Amino acid sequence: MQFHHHGYVSTDPRVQPAAGIGLDRPEELPDEMDVLIVGSGPAGMITAAQLAQYPDVHTRIIEKRPERLAVGQADGIQARSVETFQAFGFATSISDEAYHITEMAFWKPDTENPDHIVRTGQPADDPGGVSEFPHLIVNQARILDQFAEFMANSPSRMRPDYGVEFLSLQVTADTEYPVEVRVRHTTGPREGEERTVRAKYVLGADGARSGVRRDIGRVPHGDRADHAWGVMDVLARTDFPDIRLKCAIQSRSGGSILLIPREGGHLFRMYVDLGVVTQEQSKEIRATTVEQLEKRANEILTPYTLEVQHVAWNSVYEVGHRVTDHFDDVDDVDREVKDPHVFIAGDACHTHSAKAGQGMNVSMQDGFNLGWKLGSVLTGRAPASLLHTYSGERQEIAQNLIDFDREWSTMMAKKPEDFENPKELEDFYNKTFEFPAGFMTHYRPSMITGDDAHQGLAEGWTVGKRFKSAPVVRVGDTNPLQLGHQATADGRWRIYAFACAANPGAPAEETSALRRWAQWLDESPESPVNRYTRSDEDRDAVFDVKVIYQQKHTEFEVTDAPAIFRPEVGPFKLFNYEKVFAVKAGEDIFDERGVSRDGAVVVVRPDQYVAHVLPLGDTQGLADFFAANMLEQS
Repeated sequence: MQFHHHGYVSTDPRVQPAAGIGLDRPEELPDEMDVLIVGSGPAGMITAAQLAQYPDVHTRIIEKRPERLAVGQADGIQARSVETFQAFGFATSISDEAYHITEMAFWKPDTENPDHIVRTGQPADDPGGVSEFPHLIVNQARILDQFAEFMANSPSRMRPDYGVEFLSLQVTADTEYPVEVRVRHTTGPREGEERTVRAKYVLGADGARSGVRRDIGRVPHGDRADHAWGVMDVLARTDFPDIRLKCAIQSRSGGSILLIPREGGHLFRMYVDLGVVTQEQSKEIRATTVEQLEKRANEILTPYTLEVQHVAWNSVYEVGHRVTDHFDDVDDVDREVKDPHVFIAGDACHTHSAKAGQGMNVSMQDGFNLGWKLGSVLTGRAPASLLHTYSGERQEIAQNLIDFDREWSTMMAKKPEDFENPKELEDFYNKTFEFPAGFMTHYRPSMITGDDAHQGLAEGWTVGKRFKSAPVVRVGDTNPLQLGHQATADGRWRIYAFACAANPGAPAEETSALRRWAQWLDESPESPVNRYTRSDEDRDAVFDVKVIYQQKHTEFEVTDAPAIFRPEVGPFKLFNYEKVFAVKAGEDIFDERGVSRDGAVVVVRPDQYVAHVLPLGDTQGLADFFAANMLEQS
């Protein structure tokens, strides 16, 4: 991380200097604000954390609970989410305390003694190396704590407003603060007081029974719950050998268990199959006790035994799959003439079973998708039409999740004898591992995602999919590192210039495709850097432009790179020497990601998705792309 460029820093460098609203942030929830987020779950907190990096945007997040969440229901953290955490600065710390899933065991009835279960398979969790980050298990509350810390350390000094309950909202004709929200204080000296606040935009991240969703007229569609599962986080004495492995367990009785070890070395979660339930049985099944769950688990685990010593949390739920048709307040007939002001995210717009481990993960990607868009619009960087892309992108992803989870949860509930192939469950897990890992998201072409006409120039970075990191060497300090890990959740676009084969140390008069491109980006009035960066800002305030050369770092100097890759930053106009990279011996990024030796430009959105791939010579294509999604700065 970089600091000192504004002067010597001897305190925690993760605490950014206060700015904007952070200089005099109102203690109490004010009457007016730019963004109001309802709900401090994963979707709400990541959105708030991203917006906290925009000190000129006044964002508040309200939560009816009087304090932080103590025990979370979600615990599965997919590798794609850990990639996201890297951008917020806590991938390493959360990985250190989490349980790491490296393999998954499958148990089925013993063919020689069907009343007993035996292990039938133990595949790797990520056999294809889809990410350098692990699949984690950790309490949801700890994830929320990390986002809260990031918010508190941000320039805007944001923190949740606990003890404030959402009641209702309406969108008015007001041109500045069009959303009126009725709230009630649930704690403190104002307990019981109801009041109306106004916002430019509202996000409803308020769960499956969302009041925000209700008030904008969105209705979840899908099938009703018909299969019940009991879930419990427990400490127990057991002789089951895979108690510290993720397991899918199926017994002869037809009962099944999804076993998830938890962080800390002793705690584990069990999803225990309670069978098909009718609407009439629903109330009865929800009254299932821990003792009944323990008895059922022992029946399934035979010949092994389980003796529960302590219950941290338990619940009973019924699997249902629902998704709303839009994630904002604009109907299809109005999309050409009306921009959205109210959004929903997470369980407020998609619900499904917990067994695919997707709820928290997909919800956080909802918030990451929306946060930078709201920040860009509210700071005058982008047109309000950008906000339409949120519902357009995330609703399709949610539907894909519902379809996947319906198939996975159905297979988990099947009896062993109902499978045509005994290894069908394992085969499905291996075949689809990229989806639950979070890497099948693929955004369609739009104002922020280009077409794939030049995809062949960088085959390893599919336009519309997440930017997969790769090893490089930073030339200035010779440090080997991951290229993608240098992108933080600061709302900036990334432009990666992959150089042609020309020697970067050649005389300046020997122009190359890379030098011509860099000169255009630095000097042309059509350059996105010049059109969309204000004169009082650092050159890299909006676009983080990096170059990756084909040579080794010992074959040229960092000062051989054109000026656009060594921008002046801060009040002292210091050169930033951390944007010039070389290939790493034995792990050439050009080979690893299929980048053309003629060079290429890879544009990456603030939420880590590849927006475009272009030739170095297509400067007009780069100019046209950003002209469609950004506003010129005077």
